[in-house]
Amino acid sequence: MAISIDITSVAQERFLFAPSPLAELTSMLHALSEPGHHPALHGWIAAASVSLKPELTERMIEADFLWRSSRADFFVPSRPQATLAEELDEVDRLDDETYVFSALITTSCGSTPLYRRFSREKALELALARGPRQAEFAERLLADPPRVRTWVRRLLEDCEQAFFAESWARVQNQLVADSRHKADLLAHHGLSAMLTAVSPSVSLQDNRIVVDKLQDNATTAHGSGVTFIPTAFGHPHLLVVHAPGWRPVIQYPVAEPGLPHPISLHVVQRRIDALAHPVRRRLARTIARGSHTTGELADAWQLTAPEVSRHLAVLKQAGLVTVSRRGRYVLYQLDLMACARLGADFVEAILR
Repeated sequence: MAISIDITSVAQERFLFAPSPLAELTSMLHALSEPGHHPALHGWIAAASVSLKPELTERMIEADFLWRSSRADFFVPSRPQATLAEELDEVDRLDDETYVFSALITTSCGSTPLYRRFSREKALELALARGPRQAEFAERLLADPPRVRTWVRRLLEDCEQAFFAESWARVQNQLVADSRHKADLLAHHGLSAMLTAVSPSVSLQDNRIVVDKLQDNATTAHGSGVTFIPTAFGHPHLLVVHAPGWRPVIQYPVAEPGLPHPISLHVVQRRIDALAHPVRRRLARTIARGSHTTGELADAWQLTAPEVSRHLAVLKQAGLVTVSRRGRYVLYQLDLMACARLGADFVEAILR
């Protein structure tokens, strides 16, 4: 499954790289509402949560479905500005129908245009299924969009004072530098190299940018281009704005020292498939404890050398085996770091 962005005839200068205060603020809000998604941010989440006033916390909880499982498109600007206030001014320029439509898509935790396709009653029914706070917000938004929009903007401005301004000042230069780096990659090495640097889950295929995501959707960048927004607080999420009528935007996590390089779902699937075979699991348990030759493995498991070689080749292609040489002997060993990324339970079981 993937989201594809048709970039046929889109000139290179139509690709924009810039950090966004509003996108970063809503990334922080998502991390605060879903700390389990962001283990690397637990220190920041704990410190920020403790410092919040109870009244602000209550308001954030009331609105957290706007960024908990997905985000309204207007929270990820296609034309990032220098300040949060400027980006909020851009949001204020949206007409009520566009604002409500985007907010209700988020409220439904899906990608169905509730505001245009379903009745008001259906929208409220789906919102109620996700809790009374969400239903009450949806009802107020449908009844009085200007008032709710003002309330949301004031909430975001209060979050800026409470925790965002300090955190943004700390990461802004890093995000600016990353944007420049991606622009340089595009200029000197081409689009494919730039997309690979953005994420292993983003690739160029037949004049389309393809992003490995849960949905199967397509949009086009004709006449507009694509915006790339780096985030320091969004890891591991890769966010794509792809609704018709919106300029496509990809918000991607910047590389952090100490954090493992992200891998694509395709690689994860290949590793799971490689370990699904019982013979390969036996070989993996053996070479997890130390390096072995093909001959040693064949003797240990009553297999032929060609059989062992074929199974080791599958493990190696999945990135689960390292190979070294000692004189004329080729030694194979399980890469426990790669296995650890599949899960601690697997590593414990295979070393048991």
